[in-house]
Amino acid sequence: MIVFEDAAYTAPDSGSPILHPVNLVIEEGHVAVVGANGSGKSTLARMVNGLIQPTSGSVTVNDLDTVRHGNKVRQQVGFLFTDPTASLIMPTAVEDVMLSLRRTVPDKNERMKMALAALEDIGLGERADVAVTTLSGGQRQLLALAGILAVTPSVIVADEPTTLLDLRWRAHIGGLLRSLPVQLIEVTHDLDAASRAERLIVVDDGHIAYDGDPREGVRAYRDMMYNRPVRVS
Repeated sequence: MIVFEDAAYTAPDSGSPILHPVNLVIEEGHVAVVGANGSGKSTLARMVNGLIQPTSGSVTVNDLDTVRHGNKVRQQVGFLFTDPTASLIMPTAVEDVMLSLRRTVPDKNERMKMALAALEDIGLGERADVAVTTLSGGQRQLLALAGILAVTPSVIVADEPTTLLDLRWRAHIGGLLRSLPVQLIEVTHDLDAASRAERLIVVDDGHIAYDGDPREGVRAYRDMMYNRPVRVS
């Protein structure tokens, strides 16, 4: 269970509020988060695993505070970035997954065995010794996900995980994420995918503008966006 209690975030450089106080209890298996660029939705998502710490209030995951118990929270919450290169740092695919296991699996041979199994499970078994730089965008996102799944998290936060992918990979990665037996918090601009979630949260100008049924929320979000003028300066 993820709990936001008056959790807010203010930009440290400008002092501008990025996310106003949020109160949420998230228990559903698949929650979609949508909002315009700059709305604060990624800030909300990054608070779940402590990538961003609230400047006031608190966020807890399974009763663990993201500030006081950051390492334990990150063991339970995997974070999938829009651009997988943000988290892929080792030369080969198997080495990168092994890196994810370094804290929990001290034996190198066991890490190798588990990393190879994780790659096989996700469909990259034949790419274990391939240089990460030679993988396609979709394969890199699969590799990033393999590294997350290897440590068996209970929650995955996916921040626009298919934005940079073509339609084929977008469908594959999106479908795979939604089939996993974990709690999924999915930040997305894909309103069709958002409408299939169990719950939809709309973030607008740092506020929670909607929280509830996904289909109704998507309609409300479309109306809100279509009736708002585009700012060009």
